Amino acid sequence: MARRHLLADLGGTNTRLALAEDGRLLPDTLRRYRNDEFASFESVVAAFLAERSPGPVEALCAGVAGPVLGETAQLTNHHWHVDAARLRDVTGADAIHLMNDLQAQGYGLDDLPADTIQIIFPGRPAAQGAPRLVLNLGTGCNVAVIHTRPDGLFVPPAESGHSALPHATGRLGALFDHLRGVQFHMPMETAISGPGLTNIHAFLTGADLSPTAIATAAAQGDPAALDTLALFAEALGLIAGNFALHHLPAGGLHLTGSLAPVIAPHLPASAFHARFTSRGPYTDIVRAIPVLLVTCDTLPLLGCARYLEQVLNE
Repeated sequence: MARRHLLADLGGTNTRLALAEDGRLLPDTLRRYRNDEFASFESVVAAFLAERSPGPVEALCAGVAGPVLGETAQLTNHHWHVDAARLRDVTGADAIHLMNDLQAQGYGLDDLPADTIQIIFPGRPAAQGAPRLVLNLGTGCNVAVIHTRPDGLFVPPAESGHSALPHATGRLGALFDHLRGVQFHMPMETAISGPGLTNIHAFLTGADLSPTAIATAAAQGDPAALDTLALFAEALGLIAGNFALHHLPAGGLHLTGSLAPVIAPHLPASAFHARFTSRGPYTDIVRAIPVLLVTCDTLPLLGCARYLEQVLNE
């Protein structure tokens, strides 16, 4: 009998659910739900199961956009609190696995379709199994490091987007000082995220525009919007270079999230790579790291499917 698993990607605004069979994501089962139309994640799961009638579900894995503590998780940008015990009641599955959404993305890297990976900076080839890093740019910002071990992948949790912005001088230094007034602890995601793009544009122009409006204006050649993307790219290079030294991801820095395709075309002509690679005696090491854009919308679900196959087969 085929093994049926339930996969979930919980963002701050939307939740996506899909089924996997024998470790393979079933794309035609994918459904998207707006969080503000449901009282809880459990009610979304109940609605999905009522709609799909999949029969017995052996396990559930959910990537959550927020910290996971044991068998509970709290969305950072939504009020939902997720509890594995309540999910067991709703699904009938004994195996409930909660992880950070960036962990889920990391577990999905090996299952990406080839046409969803674009090289921005090629770097130099690394040994097979070298560490890799995912950096997500969306409503928030976070990273995950992917280690390849004989028994499968290992992706530890992190909430790096809420660590403090680094020291900087010039326009970046002035921007970071400005962001202290946005959030006093100056988390990195006040600069490198969708809201961060809005913050940077406001710093440069005084205008409060949405990330979508800024991206549209830049596509139309608006100088102020293009300047905003240039400063965003410079901040991203500085911060990503620090992450690169933390984790030495010789296998590549993978940019993901809704904002990544917006900023990626502007990176080659920006100060991104200079900021990313200017690391004193470690410059050559960081310069060798490939920088890639990932455009696969189902990456977290692919990761949840792989993770369940890995842990349930141990």
